Amino acid sequence: MKYVLIILSLALSFTACKKKTSNECTSTAGTTVAPAAEEDMVIKYLDSMQITNRVELENSGMYYVIDSTGNTKKPGQCSTITIKYKGYYRNGTVFDQTTGSNSTSFTLGGLIEGWKRALPLVGEAGKIRLFIPPSLGYGPAGYLDSRTGLYIIPPNAVLIFEISLLAVTI
Repeated sequence: MKYVLIILSLALSFTACKKKTSNECTSTAGTTVAPAAEEDMVIKYLDSMQITNRVELENSGMYYVIDSTGNTKKPGQCSTITIKYKGYYRNGTVFDQTTGSNSTSFTLGGLIEGWKRALPLVGEAGKIRLFIPPSLGYGPAGYLDSRTGLYIIPPNAVLIFEISLLAVTI
């Protein structure tokens, strides 16, 4: 009887470990590949700005430049990241940014695919520039401000981001 209780206790403890909670993170980075026309828009911008040290992200049509690798604490999809950033279009118009000493925090898995795939390449204190084709950004829908009815990000926009990863909370 003693052995039966031990085996039953072990079986119950293993079953309890497999229990899923409603807060479990299920976000994935994605595998989108931009069409050739979108990749061409990104490459033309990079060439015009003479950015030659670029790297293509997994044959996706998205490019990046790591300006500083940071430390070894890199974010996963369920991590909260604290960043400073600047986002702009190919014509240089800034559409969003943190200012001064302000930073902002997000859960990485809730962001656009380009960020979800590229930010894990750097650790805390890292700096990266992203050159994101529409398919890995906001695509043909763009990003509409529901209060004003105006686009914050127009449809099919190539997005450029300069991001400093300040902290990662796993």
